[in-house]
Amino acid sequence: MSTLTFTTVKAATPPRPKIWTYEDYLRLPDDGKRYEIIEGVLYMANAPSYEHQFTVSVLNRKLGNYVDDHHLGVVLVAPFEIHLPNIAKPVQPDVFFIRAAHQPQDPLQIFEGAPDLIVEIISPSSVRLDRTIKFSAYERSGVKEYWLVDLRTRFIEIYTLAENGEYELLGQFGPGEQTRSQILPELAITVDNLFHL
Repeated sequence: MSTLTFTTVKAATPPRPKIWTYEDYLRLPDDGKRYEIIEGVLYMANAPSYEHQFTVSVLNRKLGNYVDDHHLGVVLVAPFEIHLPNIAKPVQPDVFFIRAAHQPQDPLQIFEGAPDLIVEIISPSSVRLDRTIKFSAYERSGVKEYWLVDLRTRFIEIYTLAENGEYELLGQFGPGEQTRSQILPELAITVDNLFHL
């Protein structure tokens, strides 16, 4: 009579994913790519397209002129580091607005805290990052207004932070329409002007 022998094989533990830190970020190459770390995960984007940069340029000009004319604060564009405490260090939004009262007094290489308004331009490679990961990060860090500009559909979605700390859709704005903002209530941007051709 034969005897069966069983050998217990310990399953290999899959390697834990690397938790990226700001110190790791500082060691990354200056290679023209945009690097961001959100909750310990590194995200990398290649240099943006002409269409992306066209939209960034128009938004920077329209938002910047409005903010300057009304002495409200400052509008800046990437690359620039924003540190969202306990969430992201750094993120580099495409366009953002910081009220005068929230601006640091000393010139810094970074901004620590939540801008009042952030705009991200969605490209095919950034859909999940902009719509899910950054959406959650900006919401939890208290960014009061978040604009998603979709290059493919040519629509703009504007979300505002409700009292419960969650984003609510203020509106979707498409061709032939003008944007509306809760943070900048008198600002109206014609959607068609934001896109190249």
